[in-house]
Amino acid sequence: MENVLRPAVVVGACLAVTLLIGWLLDLLLRRIDARHPETPLWGLVRRCRLPFQLVLCAGLLRGSYRQARVLPDHSVGVGRALTIVLIAGAAWLLVGFATAIVDSTYARYAAGAQDAARVRRVRTQVTLIQRVVTAVVVIVALAAMLLIFPPMRTVGASMLASAGVLGIVAGIAAQSSLSNLFAGLQIAFGDTVRIGDTVVVDKEWGTVEEITLTFLTVRTWDERRITMPVSYFTSKPYENWSRGGAQMTGTVFWHLDHSAPVELMREQLQRILKDIPEWDGRGAGLVVTDTTPHTVQVRAMVTARDADDVWTVRCEVRERLIAWLVAHHPYALPRIATAPAHGTPPASPLSDPAADPAADLAADPAAAAGPGPGPGQGRARTAPTR
Repeated sequence: MENVLRPAVVVGACLAVTLLIGWLLDLLLRRIDARHPETPLWGLVRRCRLPFQLVLCAGLLRGSYRQARVLPDHSVGVGRALTIVLIAGAAWLLVGFATAIVDSTYARYAAGAQDAARVRRVRTQVTLIQRVVTAVVVIVALAAMLLIFPPMRTVGASMLASAGVLGIVAGIAAQSSLSNLFAGLQIAFGDTVRIGDTVVVDKEWGTVEEITLTFLTVRTWDERRITMPVSYFTSKPYENWSRGGAQMTGTVFWHLDHSAPVELMREQLQRILKDIPEWDGRGAGLVVTDTTPHTVQVRAMVTARDADDVWTVRCEVRERLIAWLVAHHPYALPRIATAPAHGTPPASPLSDPAADPAADLAADPAAAAGPGPGPGQGRARTAPTR
């Protein structure tokens, strides 16, 4: 009876202590969070309650399972199982606590920062650093779990002895993955692209939505997601419209007739822009940039706060100015001339058969032979040919 009751009491006591301490800790953190609403740290730390209870319970059982004689015939296996649970719980707790600190620090920084571009930069760096820390903790935890078993220690010593050869082989086999890993770190600290930047890659316009250590996700204007390796952004050119500020300059083109009222179009452009709230007022202009035998190319230049606003301004200007031309100056729209030209060019001697002597001679062979011999006139003699 004692062999069953003693282990049950020890296990029950460990669970009761774990639940009680977890509840008290959660109550304490809740009160601290209520007293300090300026930071979300304590509310985020409360999420670590479950891994903390797991570590506490595993630690209590690991230190008392031999005295409690829990499965005495399998004490080695029980000890290793509790150690594995303890290591996994400690890694979970460490990752959760680090995530809470990083997220709370970023939230306080973003709330007080004025530069949106710098906030995106810090967010990108924090996200990648958090992923690196998580990966390192997981790898160390897995290695610690493997070292619990004696055969794995021998394998580990052998691997360390041949680390040079294994490193070369692994580097060649994982060349692409390693390049993406270092490219992710380069993006994080080189500030080449950030979460929230507006970019154009492979002729696709979108916003950077997520950056990891191996891939980057771009959300296009039509809600599609383009997933690309981060090494693309360190080896190929791309457009970053948010680099150096979010302000944008856009252009609108029209192909119009040569008689288009350009000066009136300039005045109408200013009136249209005043009614568009997305226009930031930094600049606007309208010029003729090209001409063809049938049309002229008119270009309007507009500005806006960011890429989304400049797209809206361009569409509004294009639509309203075309409607104004159709309503008030329809002659300015491009057209193809299919009617005959007005007037007839004056006739020239070369094009008038009546004024061409050669044509008269060709039409009258008798006139070409000349007048016949008159009275007293004989025919002309031709000299013999020798």
